[in-house]
Amino acid sequence: MRFLGHVIVTGLALWVTALILPGMHLGDDSATILTQVLTIAAIALILALINTIVKPVLSFLTFPITCVTLGLFQLVINTVMLLLTSWVSGLFGLTLEFETFWWALLAGIIIGILSAIVEAVTGLGEDRDDRRHAARD
Repeated sequence: MRFLGHVIVTGLALWVTALILPGMHLGDDSATILTQVLTIAAIALILALINTIVKPVLSFLTFPITCVTLGLFQLVINTVMLLLTSWVSGLFGLTLEFETFWWALLAGIIIGILSAIVEAVTGLGEDRDDRRHAARD
């Protein structure tokens, strides 16, 4: 259930980011609303799966450079995850495109901020133990 919540939040963040950034293209603008929603949901699912499987391995391998850059290299890792999602989405005929690396970097920053805000408001970012302890207090 929590994974589904993250996919929904990611989809909303992708959609809002695509509205804001002119260098990011998400889905086909001439498609019906249902097709656009399903495209965004599929891309959000692909991004969530890539973040679950690939990102921890990449973060582990790049830990030394992340330490040297005081964590700023995580922005590059998030950008690589978005570009990988764009490539995988293209294999399935879904449109997620960035004009340049810099648009993808900016999209990663915006998606991260939006996801953090929505997860904080909805409580998706909390662990079960945190909720249980809060219920007891």
